[in-house]
Amino acid sequence: MKFRSIKGTKDILPGESEKWQFVEALIREVMHEANYREIRTPVFEETALFQRSIGELTDIVSKEMYTFRDRSDESVTLKPEGTASVLRAYIQYNLGEQSPLTKLYYIGPMFRQERPQAGRLRQFHQFGAEALGSSSPQLDVEMMLIPLEVCRRLGIGSVTLKVNSVGCEKCRPAYRKRLVQELMAVYDQLSEESKTRVKQNPLRVLDSKDERDRAATRTAPLMKDFLCDECRMHFAEVERLLKETKTPYEIDGRLVRGLDYYTKTAFEITSAALGSQDALAGGGRYDLLVHELGGKPTAGVGFAAGMERLMIILEKLGQSPDPHIRPDLYIAAADNAARRWAFRFAHQLRQKGVAADLDYLGRSLKAQMREANRQNARYVIVIGDKELATGKAKLKKMESGQEEEVLLTDLASKLA
Repeated sequence: MKFRSIKGTKDILPGESEKWQFVEALIREVMHEANYREIRTPVFEETALFQRSIGELTDIVSKEMYTFRDRSDESVTLKPEGTASVLRAYIQYNLGEQSPLTKLYYIGPMFRQERPQAGRLRQFHQFGAEALGSSSPQLDVEMMLIPLEVCRRLGIGSVTLKVNSVGCEKCRPAYRKRLVQELMAVYDQLSEESKTRVKQNPLRVLDSKDERDRAATRTAPLMKDFLCDECRMHFAEVERLLKETKTPYEIDGRLVRGLDYYTKTAFEITSAALGSQDALAGGGRYDLLVHELGGKPTAGVGFAAGMERLMIILEKLGQSPDPHIRPDLYIAAADNAARRWAFRFAHQLRQKGVAADLDYLGRSLKAQMREANRQNARYVIVIGDKELATGKAKLKKMESGQEEEVLLTDLASKLA
């Protein structure tokens, strides 16, 4: 019987993993520059956490979560997104008591049982950030600037920032009532999915990609025209900051995002290089969510971005990083005595921070030199009876072919 990876999952193999490590290191660099600290949460949580935070009527909760009962008959779920877990940890460990503003980021796997397609796997990876403790529009914009800066440093210029305001608990009820009235007037023209959403989650109808829904709702009212004074002023400040930082953006009144917890600002970063599933990152403000999950009323804002989609764009744009891992020194050994010496010496080099490798298959010197070349080693030395007797060897620089005789006792410090 041959085992294969489960549908919708993907192995990240050597050659690819180095690219992921490069991108992850760059993400951490950008996060640390903005003073965000990493948090790592478990891959599964109580199911109720996601039902409460994301919303039971969302597609994620109703259709996509990996939920099961463990041996204690507790319902647990593989996390489909990062925010709920971060906020659970924020509340559980009283992180808000340690600092009035808590800035956190994460990189890790998420799980949703969707139909697998390019950039959308059942186990996928996201990086994201959450800022808790302030309602400042500056943090809303910071959440947009961080993923944009990651894209800039990776050479990805083909991205579009879309922003909107989805209102708050004060102004959204009146808008929802008006929107439902308008949707009921065109009910027969909607897709079956949107008909279900009209009474359960009417804002999601505006976000539908179905052409029937788009045609039927072309003149539907938008939340941005129903904002209360507080939400209107907040969104105006977000726009002002985007202009001051010279950040191009578009206002998209249909942008509502797929999660129930957003208030005020919502945004999305898209790339035409991704095709129809063009969302690369998205986020927004969720000032009610911490309290909803059992914590003290705490303002919050965050974003999440897809790692797989980032890698797809890099590949398509020819910007894919290739930080090849290679030995500083490959030690080619002529006989068993030399192989024993090579093993000891490689261990000493690694303790000094020098990447070293050698042959473990008993191959000929000619085959070992081919292997050194395949591994793209920076330097090679050949060790045999003569080298062990004199304590000297020729150090060959593979790129130029230049050779230099060195004392074996000096080689470690020279390479270091």
